[in-house]
Amino acid sequence: MRLPSTTVLVCLALAGCAGKPVIPALPQPVAGTAIAVESPSAGRVLMFEAPPPVQPPANRPLLLIHSVNAAGSAYEVRPIYQHAQATRPVYAIDLPGFGLSERSDRAYTPRLMTDAVLAAVAEIRRRHGGVAIDALGLSLSSEFLARAAVEQPDAFARLALVSPTGFSGNKQRRGAPGSTRGQAWLYRSLSWSVWDDGIYRLLTRPGTIRYFLERTWGGKQIDEGLWAYDVITTQQPGAKFAPLHFVSANLFAADINTLYDGLTVPVWMSHGIRGDFVDYRGKAWYADRPNWTFTEFPTGALPQFEVPDAFFAALDRFLAGEQP
Repeated sequence: MRLPSTTVLVCLALAGCAGKPVIPALPQPVAGTAIAVESPSAGRVLMFEAPPPVQPPANRPLLLIHSVNAAGSAYEVRPIYQHAQATRPVYAIDLPGFGLSERSDRAYTPRLMTDAVLAAVAEIRRRHGGVAIDALGLSLSSEFLARAAVEQPDAFARLALVSPTGFSGNKQRRGAPGSTRGQAWLYRSLSWSVWDDGIYRLLTRPGTIRYFLERTWGGKQIDEGLWAYDVITTQQPGAKFAPLHFVSANLFAADINTLYDGLTVPVWMSHGIRGDFVDYRGKAWYADRPNWTFTEFPTGALPQFEVPDAFFAALDRFLAGEQP
């Protein structure tokens, strides 16, 4: 996948070049076939299907779900997608409001995101004879995946949660079913038309994106391909709508611990120990549950980029029913 040079990206993002800037079309975040999934509640969702393995796959289909931030896309799970396609059917989704999925101005909520996940799962199962699938959620999308698995437990075989939210601090979140941590006043302020474009532009300047990726990695060495893709995806039409809901906490579930409690399938939780996302004290709440296992990596929040061999080995063992 060829991306514009860094100089071109900076010019485009800052609108500082001579003449009117031209935003490049967003390429697919991963190779393969793009599948449009229409959901009555989530709208048009794009899912990508990897080329089939050389040999007929013996393993269950795997769905990969990226994180939610100002620049989220399926590029975040690209290393896992490329690894897994050798041995199983693998799919990656662009969540609503991100990537190549619908980015309309609407309320972005855990319900909408969960419905998108369930629509993707239904399409994958339809293509594979109705089998239960494996799924991996990254960061906040782990919450959407958990909700989907609680609502339709027969649709899932195993869940991998990478750097999941809902485990920080010592206080559990057990709000009313479907409630969120959203602050209506904050969203009203951020989305006020007088300055919402300016706020979003500040969040998505190339230098700002690099800054937040460095905090995610816990160091200066980031994946440059991810940074370049982030710069392009944040400049697409409608790109600001979902991130403003994210920043306002509208996408964080207030009942997430109740959902995690309700998971009955095998769950593998993994996380790094460096960078901004290192508070996982809450995993102690699930340490004694027989269906939960845990792995720490000496990385930031995206171990699939930093220690791919170790990460893939642990993930493969978990999906095969072995100890990660």
